[in-house]
Amino acid sequence: MDHKIIWHKVLEDRNFLKENRVMTVSAGHKQVCLSHFDGGFHAISNKCPHQGGPLGEGSIENGLLRCPWHGWDFNPKGGNSDGFDDGLAAYPIKIEGNSIFVGMEEEPEHKLTVSDLMAETMVRCGVNRVFGMVGHSNLGLADAFRRLEEQDKLKFIGIRHEGAASFAASAYGKLTGKPAACFAIAGPGSTNMFTGLWDAKVDRAPILALTGQVATQVVGTGNFQEVDLVRAFQTVAEFNHRVENTSKHTELMMLAIKHAIIKRDVSHLTFPDQVQTIPAESFHPKSLNKRMTSLRILPAEDIINELISKIKSSKKPTIIVGHGARFNMKEIIGFAETIHAPVMTTFKGKGQISDAHPLGCGVLGRSGTPIASYFMNESDLLIVIGSSFSNHTGITPKKPIIQIDFDPMALAKFHKIDLPVFGEISETMKLIIQSKEKFVASQIDQRSEIKKRWEIWREEKERRLLEDNNKGVSSIRIFESLTKHISDDAIICVDVGNNAYSLGRYFECKSQTFLMSGYLGSIGFALPASLGAWAAVGDERQIVVVAGDGGISQYLAEITTIVKYKMPIKIIVLNNNELGKISKEQRSGGWDKWATELVNPNFSEFAKSCGAYGESISKNQEVSDAIQRLFKVKGPGLLEIHSDVDLI
Repeated sequence: MDHKIIWHKVLEDRNFLKENRVMTVSAGHKQVCLSHFDGGFHAISNKCPHQGGPLGEGSIENGLLRCPWHGWDFNPKGGNSDGFDDGLAAYPIKIEGNSIFVGMEEEPEHKLTVSDLMAETMVRCGVNRVFGMVGHSNLGLADAFRRLEEQDKLKFIGIRHEGAASFAASAYGKLTGKPAACFAIAGPGSTNMFTGLWDAKVDRAPILALTGQVATQVVGTGNFQEVDLVRAFQTVAEFNHRVENTSKHTELMMLAIKHAIIKRDVSHLTFPDQVQTIPAESFHPKSLNKRMTSLRILPAEDIINELISKIKSSKKPTIIVGHGARFNMKEIIGFAETIHAPVMTTFKGKGQISDAHPLGCGVLGRSGTPIASYFMNESDLLIVIGSSFSNHTGITPKKPIIQIDFDPMALAKFHKIDLPVFGEISETMKLIIQSKEKFVASQIDQRSEIKKRWEIWREEKERRLLEDNNKGVSSIRIFESLTKHISDDAIICVDVGNNAYSLGRYFECKSQTFLMSGYLGSIGFALPASLGAWAAVGDERQIVVVAGDGGISQYLAEITTIVKYKMPIKIIVLNNNELGKISKEQRSGGWDKWATELVNPNFSEFAKSCGAYGESISKNQEVSDAIQRLFKVKGPGLLEIHSDVDLI
């Protein structure tokens, strides 16, 4: 049977390749070694049969083409290897004008592979955002992603460090409640993702980790970049499997995603190199249709009755909401309005109720306001919803406590409480509101006192705005200006450190959403988190990064990712040339301040070098106008603010 020959232009100007020189060119999906030898041009396979050395990077010596890796010799004109039976395929050449063409047999249609099947199942199960880096041990799966992206079924965001990929996927899960995937090669690419995976795990965000792996036959031999990834991921992954040629491939991918969603945890699949290109015997991708049950969990009737009784007997109940309640705030605020109860949040829950709401009291705890702590201390009943009782928040155990949570292990986790309520939060709140006639009117309306406490706190903030050590901009000034100029529904990605404490305390939120590394408290979270936020909302909402100089430097190269994908993310860097929070902890612990000074690049110039807007300021009076200029930029931008490490 005759095969159709397709001619591929491989060199625009034949004069570029000089006599006795070779180069690698691409003809369709094949790489070819093109040589100029003995007065003519010749094309042979680019792969040495020894170990696949790229012959186009070799050289012609004594009339023979020598492999750059191990010195195998081949005839450039025909590809034969004298005295051996491992010669190379040769391809026809034609020259039109100055251009060189190589003839290749028409490529057959792509045969669907196990990677295609599992990737299609992944998107049908709702995972259509992938953050990662393509490399030698994941190329088969990467090619499946490419085809899905060409069909507009998937968005792949190529990052500069795999840690950024897992942080971005973690942030996506925190924001949406749905998993995204992070993707890496074997060995160091996979281990680089650990921190972001742990961030997702401890903050209960669903996430899917997909890793390449060396061929199964060399696992355990100390092969290049070989790490036993199933063993390595045992501590972090709730679902953790290696894909085999005999696996039930669609079932494995579907179960990984189901575990991530239901458990709110990490699922990991690793793909040995040889498995990724196995032809799919049939192509029947799966979805989660009819494979997921309703998560509508109702508290027991006697528990609801006791809960209502406790609310009825209280005069000054206070509601504390955590990150776990973020998708249920409509019902919670409706309940609060029924009993006129103050509502405060944990730091991770900042923004879940507006500070402008008559019942909003801001953040409780170390990053909080005196308003929140006042009402916690004045209350006679704490109703804690979706909160983990971290030390950072400091919910007092000295008050009567009702705790409502969808996770029974979170109930009374650290100490005895008066009433643990196990149930899905929105459904529990509906049951409570349905019984409101049993307890309404027994509580004191605290709205006027909340208003008064806000007035006292705002007067105190005004006094703090007057402080100036002439050592840089005050954090109070930065977040006072940010409050004024940011969009009401912005997504704010927060790093750890003094910048986070100041934001929690001084920024007055409206309908903004906050993303942070909560329980893990990982420095460097904010910038890659913004990639995850953008992947979730695109250009529909403003996305702002707030980070210190220590945090932003961890993944600074991701600014190039932001520019590459035209993400209009705005970055505010508080630069005080110090790990300020650590210096503060050293002093408070009686230690000498040591090893916390930083030598920083010019962050604004770095942003410009990446193709983003950049500006740097150092005076209090410059802050408001500079933030406004930053927010008017259409594309990505960075504002570097030289801040006073002591005015936090």
